[in-house]
Amino acid sequence: MNKVMSNKLMIALYVLPALLLIAILIFIPLILTGYYGLMDWNGIGKMEFIGLENYLNGLQDPKFWESAYHSFLLAVFSALSLIIYLAISLILASKIKGADFLRKIYLIPMLLSSVAIAQLWIKVYNPNNGILNSILTGLGVENPPAWLAEPSIVLYAIFIPILWQYAGFYILIYYAALKNIPESLIEAAKIDGATPMQIAYKIKLPLIMGVIKVTIVLAIVGSLKYFDLIYVMTGGGPNGASEVMASYMYKLAFSTNEFGYGSAIGFLLLIITLIVTVIIRKLTASDDELQY
Repeated sequence: MNKVMSNKLMIALYVLPALLLIAILIFIPLILTGYYGLMDWNGIGKMEFIGLENYLNGLQDPKFWESAYHSFLLAVFSALSLIIYLAISLILASKIKGADFLRKIYLIPMLLSSVAIAQLWIKVYNPNNGILNSILTGLGVENPPAWLAEPSIVLYAIFIPILWQYAGFYILIYYAALKNIPESLIEAAKIDGATPMQIAYKIKLPLIMGVIKVTIVLAIVGSLKYFDLIYVMTGGGPNGASEVMASYMYKLAFSTNEFGYGSAIGFLLLIITLIVTVIIRKLTASDDELQY
């Protein structure tokens, strides 16, 4: 086995299938997207090379920057929601009664597709007979809002199902990290008179900080390219109030047949996501990581 692993040719042969798969599924589509962004093309007819015009138009497009603002707002919400997930995980990991049942409940949204979740929450938010407005009416609210039809609140309304959808994913990650903490450390802290809050703040959180940093990157980057649930629930409306970068790109490419311009917007989304990822990694990196 050692001889095989020391043979560079054999290593290359083992790695080659994975590299080919990555190239076919990731790198080649990215290169083609950047290439199509240089064209004036409706997706079907003849392509006309126009250079960087689509990219320059995208950088000057108010709708693109408005959709980018909405994406960044969702990213901020997602990063802040990690505090809720972490708090729930700390409670579940503290051996409370019914923790196993609660973990299974939180995992249910992970079993549903985004389209199913969107349809479920459309019914919840229905202004006429939705469960949310029915509750508000029963509590004495005379004119409950039309949650998905009011530009000032639609983005906040959409974030609630997103928060619900990804709860199980992040809670599971945090719970697994917390369970890997040696129990002897917790017991020693209790013997020294540490309170549950002190144990959580001074022992548990520092020991899982690496996992927390990874989830911050996942939450923010995932929010920047979020598409399916928003598109099904609102289609980017009303009047672009819930439009995000991915949905704007989709509309340009497949609704208005501006495939070249839509590809340019998609490539700009990629660049923005990469820049944000690098910035987050720099901000969350420890001193040892920065040396590398």
